[in-house]
Amino acid sequence: MSKQELEVIGQDTTCCPGLAAAPLDEDRAVDLAKVFKALGDPVRLRLMSMIASRGQSGEVCVCELTPAFDLSQPTISHHLKLLRQAGLIDCERRGTWVYYWALPGVLDSLAAFLSAAQPAGVTA
Repeated sequence: MSKQELEVIGQDTTCCPGLAAAPLDEDRAVDLAKVFKALGDPVRLRLMSMIASRGQSGEVCVCELTPAFDLSQPTISHHLKLLRQAGLIDCERRGTWVYYWALPGVLDSLAAFLSAAQPAGVTA
């Protein structure tokens, strides 16, 4: 993932404050919309959850993901491709199988972007 892509999703918090800290500029809104669009599909959201649940050093084989869905393997591969294009996951082919992992810090960056700091003395 490039430095620009990491900044788009808030990896560099000094230049990319959270949602409550500053309004989005047009470019950042477009880039973030791509990420949220990728997560906006229930299948992709479940795939992301299955991959991310392995932790930062964990990875999961596509052969473990496909049986969890009532979808064909090409359809699952398409959803995984969209998650990769959004910069949420990466993969590596090893022989017949492809292994996927969540990119470090991406979900934390999205969470930080969405979090709104509570003013002092206010409870949720």
